[in-house]
Amino acid sequence: MEIWEAGCMDADELLKRYCAGERNFPQVSLHLVNLSEVCLAGINLNRANLANATLSQSNLRQANLIEANLTAAVLWRTDFSGANMILANLKAANLIRATLRKVDLHKASLMKADLRLADLHDADLSSANLAGADLRYANLSGAFLAGANLNGANLTGAKLSNTDLSHASLAKAILYKTDLSYVDFTEVDLTGVDLHHCLINGVTLPERRLIEVG
Repeated sequence: MEIWEAGCMDADELLKRYCAGERNFPQVSLHLVNLSEVCLAGINLNRANLANATLSQSNLRQANLIEANLTAAVLWRTDFSGANMILANLKAANLIRATLRKVDLHKASLMKADLRLADLHDADLSSANLAGADLRYANLSGAFLAGANLNGANLTGAKLSNTDLSHASLAKAILYKTDLSYVDFTEVDLTGVDLHHCLINGVTLPERRLIEVG
């Protein structure tokens, strides 16, 4: 199969090649393109530049987006199920209602990303940077968040039941009506975090926190 050589491309050219059976477009520049409501399942966009691109309601299931630049991209309702997004840059991206089930986001940057109502069930967010991210009412149940930076993140109404938060930092994060059922917090930085209004069934807390939320 032909592999696209790195360079700029517009949306029409990409779709034409994709529909012809091509899937490999590593390092391609798609800065500011509009690829809304299209199917790009299984596409290889490894290290591609998609900064400020619009891919709302598109299908990117099983896509390869390793080290892709999606800074400030509009990804509203985009389906990334099963995609590989290791080390991807999603800083300030609009991921409202996006589907990220079982996506590999290891060491990805999601600083100040808008993830309201996003589905991150069983996603790998280990060592990811989610500082200042808006995760209100997002589904993170079963997600792997070991070593993740959630400092200052807004987790109001989010589901974090059965997540792995070992060595994660939630300093100054907002947790209100957050579902934290069966989470082990013994190795989590909870500096400045108020758990009084959270669902904490089966939670394991450091000894110093037991009285505070009891």
